[in-house]
Amino acid sequence: MLVNAWANGGPPSERDLTMSGDPCLLSATELRRLIAGKRISPVEIVRAVLARAEALQPELNCFITLCGDEAFAAAREAERKVMAGETLGLLHGIPVTVKDIVNTKGVKTTFGAVPYKDNVPNEDAVAVARLRSEGAILIGKTTTPEFGSKCLTDSPLFGRTRNAWSAERSSGGSSGGAAVAVASGIAPLAIATDGGGSTRIPAACNGVVGLKQSNGVIPHSQALDAFGNQTYVTPTTRTVADTALMMQAMAGEDACDPWSIGVPVPDFIGTAAPRGDLRGQRILYCLAPPGRPVSADVATGFKASLDLLAGLGAELEEFSGEGFDIEPIWRAINHTVWRTRFAKLAAEHRDELSEAFLKQLALATEVSGVDYQEAMFARTALFRRVQSLLARGHLLAMPTLTRTALPIEQDLFGRIEIDGEHFDSVRPHWFPWTMPFNMTGHPAISLPCGFGRDGLPIGLQLVGRFRGDAELLRVGALFEASSDLLSRRPA
Repeated sequence: MLVNAWANGGPPSERDLTMSGDPCLLSATELRRLIAGKRISPVEIVRAVLARAEALQPELNCFITLCGDEAFAAAREAERKVMAGETLGLLHGIPVTVKDIVNTKGVKTTFGAVPYKDNVPNEDAVAVARLRSEGAILIGKTTTPEFGSKCLTDSPLFGRTRNAWSAERSSGGSSGGAAVAVASGIAPLAIATDGGGSTRIPAACNGVVGLKQSNGVIPHSQALDAFGNQTYVTPTTRTVADTALMMQAMAGEDACDPWSIGVPVPDFIGTAAPRGDLRGQRILYCLAPPGRPVSADVATGFKASLDLLAGLGAELEEFSGEGFDIEPIWRAINHTVWRTRFAKLAAEHRDELSEAFLKQLALATEVSGVDYQEAMFARTALFRRVQSLLARGHLLAMPTLTRTALPIEQDLFGRIEIDGEHFDSVRPHWFPWTMPFNMTGHPAISLPCGFGRDGLPIGLQLVGRFRGDAELLRVGALFEASSDLLSRRPA
């Protein structure tokens, strides 16, 4: 299902595409400079971006709603401000997409679910409001499985979202639409969310940058349990510098989120510049928790990434993955939250919801109050384990995923194939390393680090010290600059 509100404009002119190259392929950092210098107009950018969205949507299916009329109106106003010499915001005239689980005032927010197909919020989420206040232009809402409930982006509402590199592979999830829109050049910036890896999984699948920041750095205004929350509203971009731009705009305390209060906003943009090296930095690394498989391609890519980090001056030390196989703990907390939120909805709209979503709610009925509290105790123990590791080292490193993107028809409750072997559960076998850091609150970033033999991207995950987001971005920027992968794009 695609609601297309674009009634104006048309395909970009030859002049649009030759001023600075195709504006769809430029980073937000580059667009910001060109707009401020009056070398490209926000109207030209929006026209090009919407034309690309229209062209690619039938194949990729990464949008639920396009906001063409509203985007052109905002672009014309942005152009007027530039020409009038008015003060410009940090993201003035730059297109952004928002995952359709994050509230947007006056624009449909469906949560990827049929029962909410006509839901229109009356206010923006805090992160969205902050991007808009800095001049970003919303061009559309990207796909998500129902309520962001799984690592694959499909739903009875809109069908399946395809990987930016292969129509035969999944986009990952649950922020699959956000990552695909960025990877395919539709818009340089995307708001995603991450409750167990939902930003980092699709970032790794599609070869883009996905950050789950420290708890409280970006306020979460839609969390019903603000104190026990382990979900995050996050940035997804093509470059680390663009992630820093988004962080600069979205970070800062808000009264809605107790964990954000008193958290200072560092100079993300300045700190994230790829300057210096990693001498004096100790990085602890682990390929996988004990017993979890990793494909040969991912193992090779991870070894090459470690070599690159060592070449930048980092000291490497292996750590044991014992105690990190925590999917049952994550699920006890997460699915209990979902059952509390959605049991009534499921009872009233069962025929409109997917089998996978209903199965996950059913799993939560097996979790007692004691089970839930024991999982919360285990969450605290996990936090302390990570803290002890980060007292020995400055960063942790591991693969984001154990293999490249799964087949487009993959079932959440089906078996997962890794190098010809089949395993009986997707979550703990595909992304054992993303869930822990939702629970502990430490910042974790997925960076493109190479490609498998199937031609699909592989991701490296780096984890920083609690509230050490800016330093994590600096290391990410150095890795990015050394890996030389930015020039490789999906066909």
